[in-house]
Amino acid sequence: MGFVFLNMVLGSLVRPQRKTAEGLEAYECGETAIGEGWFRFDIRYYTVALVYIVFAVEIAFLFPWARVLKQAYAEEGLGAAALVEGVMFVAILLLGLAYVWVKGDLNWVKTYQLEREQRLAAQRRQAGVKEAA
Repeated sequence: MGFVFLNMVLGSLVRPQRKTAEGLEAYECGETAIGEGWFRFDIRYYTVALVYIVFAVEIAFLFPWARVLKQAYAEEGLGAAALVEGVMFVAILLLGLAYVWVKGDLNWVKTYQLEREQRLAAQRRQAGVKEAA
């Protein structure tokens, strides 16, 4: 902890002090900054990124498992159990992928207009039922 703090203090003493307006501006690849620094990302980016990370980690787990599976088949009685565990692992991940897919979270272009029209039609039907009563 002291090493980190010491390096932070030394860095603040050694680095150049930029008190000019130019020095305080955000640097964006040598170009003038366009727009604001904070903007909202669509939640679809987050969902796709999480699905990617899950399957990237799955591959990282499957390579060593395949190596151990080869050795487990050489020994008596361990190969079938290791194979079943690996198949169950992949099956659980595929069930999760199927759930996300059926839910529609992987659809890049959502039909917001259709959903809005359906919502308005439902509101009109409810208003018509209230007037008839």
